[in-house]
Amino acid sequence: MGGITVFGGPERRRRWSDEERRQILEDAFAPGACVAQVARHHDVSTALIYTWRRKLCAVAAELPCEEGFVEAIVIEDQDTEASTTQPAIVVDLPRGGRVSVFSSAPPAVAAAIMKVLIR
Repeated sequence: MGGITVFGGPERRRRWSDEERRQILEDAFAPGACVAQVARHHDVSTALIYTWRRKLCAVAAELPCEEGFVEAIVIEDQDTEASTTQPAIVVDLPRGGRVSVFSSAPPAVAAAIMKVLIR
């Protein structure tokens, strides 16, 4: 007769609450974060993190379209004069990119950049 081997231990199929998923997604896609490192920290595959994000984006796309807001961090500048060498607005993108808008940019250009970024 043949034998059967039963492996004990924790169940590998885990259940994640909506709050846990949200927290993992926030950690994974925070500025400067590495999805692979967050996945290892939470013991979840990177593919699952991207699947959760895709599903969340699909649900968000079905919601009524509203004007959106993004979190802004205002840093007080000691120099009160506007500098032509320093950007007036800096937007750090999720994958390490950066968009800089200088104070010399025409208002229409700055507005067009902001419209593209909030889409």
